[in-house]
Amino acid sequence: MTAGPRFREPITIHNVSFGNRLLRSSVGGRTCNYDGTVTDVWKNFEKRFADGGVGGIVSTTFHVNKERLSPPQYPSIATRRHMLHLKQRLPEIQQGGRCRYIVQIGDPGYVTYSSLFSEDQDGLSSSDGRDFAFGYNSRRHAMSPQQIERSITEHAAAASRAREAGADGIEITAGKGYLIHQFLNPAINRRQDDWGGSEDKRFRLLDEVLKAVRAAVGKDFLVGVRLSGADFNASPLLLSFGRWPSPLVSTAMRRGNDVDQMARYAKRMQGVDYLHVVAGYGFPNPHDVAGAFPFQEIRIFFDSVRHLSSKAGWRAALAHFPLPVRALHWFTNLGWNPAFRSLGLANELKKQLPSMMVITNGSYETLESLDKGLEHCDLVSMARALIANPDLISAYLNHDKDVPETKRCTRCNRCVGRTTTSPLGCYDVSRFGGSHSRMLSEIMKWNRPDRVPGEEDEQQPDA
Repeated sequence: MTAGPRFREPITIHNVSFGNRLLRSSVGGRTCNYDGTVTDVWKNFEKRFADGGVGGIVSTTFHVNKERLSPPQYPSIATRRHMLHLKQRLPEIQQGGRCRYIVQIGDPGYVTYSSLFSEDQDGLSSSDGRDFAFGYNSRRHAMSPQQIERSITEHAAAASRAREAGADGIEITAGKGYLIHQFLNPAINRRQDDWGGSEDKRFRLLDEVLKAVRAAVGKDFLVGVRLSGADFNASPLLLSFGRWPSPLVSTAMRRGNDVDQMARYAKRMQGVDYLHVVAGYGFPNPHDVAGAFPFQEIRIFFDSVRHLSSKAGWRAALAHFPLPVRALHWFTNLGWNPAFRSLGLANELKKQLPSMMVITNGSYETLESLDKGLEHCDLVSMARALIANPDLISAYLNHDKDVPETKRCTRCNRCVGRTTTSPLGCYDVSRFGGSHSRMLSEIMKWNRPDRVPGEEDEQQPDA
């Protein structure tokens, strides 16, 4: 199929011009120092996508709270020192404006994935409760009004640092089950004060963050929001175990926000230049990450944090339940491989907010899928397909050509399952002819620092 010209068209959002409408979406891994400062490895990982021709990059979430550095070796922008390291390395990625760089900022709250030691602060959320699937703490704890105000200040300060570092814009994380999403979601936010108990009050944290961020960066700076188009709290059922306080919780609360509710939130956002639309609550979830549940890789992650809490310990033990691995894999994949929903949610938000720029995310890899994504939305973002094929955008732009089906991302999601434990890259050995050596060599291409004088490339032999 020959693609139409739309993905090649330049587009300008709030004075920031993108050379094309294809973005690398938020994806992260262990590429930074343990204190959250970016490194040459981080820069070179990002630069590969810029070299490949994307119009822009949306970073992984840079943490705004200096005490929640999770997962380890993910980036932070919680202090001026973090900003200075980012400022030093950004120009090589941006390449004089050829590739725009948007820094995504956020706070995981209780879905904090891991920590060197167990910390009560890693369980902070909109309200008390339990969640078997996400975060390592056995319980989440309601933030005090003072802690909420502090978070608003942290988001604003982080946005200001991102601008000072030279980023082209910032994107506020109000999805992925992160802190702001925890306040928006009625199943998680069961407060009955000024920060919960009604639609207006659940929206308040995002509203206050947006106002503070806009005041910090000025009217001329690009500000976007990553927003789940719908929560799908109870899907799949396995991820919802342990999240509900009682069987008397209403069906609507179990579902969380639907797309109409999210549209009402979006209509109230002030100073927002675009929406980056995803789906589902928490990460990973089948509506945001289509494909298989990476059981083996998630088990590795569970083992790596089992010492942090009783919940983490039991979760790891269950992952080693004495059943055949094939049976465990089947069980954990119940509810996965759903129909891809993100595009429908993005289209509906665009329909209800026609003047808002909308980025659609997820499962884009073929020219046909790009055409569908851009039929109503303004830009398309992708990540796994680009990790599998760094030259994918070049093939689109220069040859109107799809990657052969045998070389496409298989959506095994092993890369997703390994982001907190391993170097970033494609972990589907079938794409490398069954050769672990070839796979390792490719992974290490994504994870190299700058050369030093006299250094020579060392090629690893195939197995």
